[in-house]
Amino acid sequence: MNYRHIFHAGNFADVFKHLLLARALEYFQQKNKPYFVLDTHGGIGYYDLQGDQAIRTAEAEQGIVRFAEHSAEEPLAAAYLSTVRQLNEEQDKLRYYPGSPVITSEFLRENDRLVVCELHKEDAETLKNTPLGRHKQVQILAPMDGYQAVRAQLPPAEKRGLVLIDPPFENTTEFDDVVSALEQGLKRWKSGSFAVWYPIKDELKTAAFHRDVGALSDLPKTLIMELNIRTNDERKGLHGCGFLWVNPPYGVVQDSEHLLPVLCKTLAQDKGANFHSRWLVGE
Repeated sequence: MNYRHIFHAGNFADVFKHLLLARALEYFQQKNKPYFVLDTHGGIGYYDLQGDQAIRTAEAEQGIVRFAEHSAEEPLAAAYLSTVRQLNEEQDKLRYYPGSPVITSEFLRENDRLVVCELHKEDAETLKNTPLGRHKQVQILAPMDGYQAVRAQLPPAEKRGLVLIDPPFENTTEFDDVVSALEQGLKRWKSGSFAVWYPIKDELKTAAFHRDVGALSDLPKTLIMELNIRTNDERKGLHGCGFLWVNPPYGVVQDSEHLLPVLCKTLAQDKGANFHSRWLVGE
């Protein structure tokens, strides 16, 4: 396990992922009933964008830094950007960036609950030593295989909520592991919302992943949303990513029609930037 997210924290993929995650949590808040979130690959919680690893790639400059500057007045991004800025004393500078567990914790009410998993031993220790570990609505399972947690933690007592599956995709079997986790998760919690983030590197592998998920028995409505910030050039690193979202909150579906164009326009790095969404199953 060599992947360390600190090299990529705050990049375009994080903005895409965390903005849509924040919108989903805002919609869960609209009902009084409590909700549950399982984050299968939590990372370390907080990231120093001025640390050596982050500076080495400077991906945040083309991600959250640019988005915060150009989309400060975007109402659908207000809660997400507010969560980011709360970590930074100097509001005009972004030094620290929150991972998905920290973002989720900001939306938890008294009876809501978050379970976070992290398998990497060093990252797991870092995560447990953050203030997140003292949050009474948060349970940190680390080191813990997030795919095993899908089997062990579902169905939740809260009845409604979200499973965020956001693996590093460093293993050759990762797509297959995700499909298996989805299959197991849906057997246990058919009404749950499952958001799977994935990188777009090989179009054939991405298409095969969509096909394999679509072949699952009795799959609920499933939306695919993808963002590419530039023309595919392996020398420049990751150029695109997506969400495969089973049982997406209705509000997120509606928001995506506005947010995907905004993200594409704001984060584009060349004329090859594009976005699209389509239903794999459903509407």
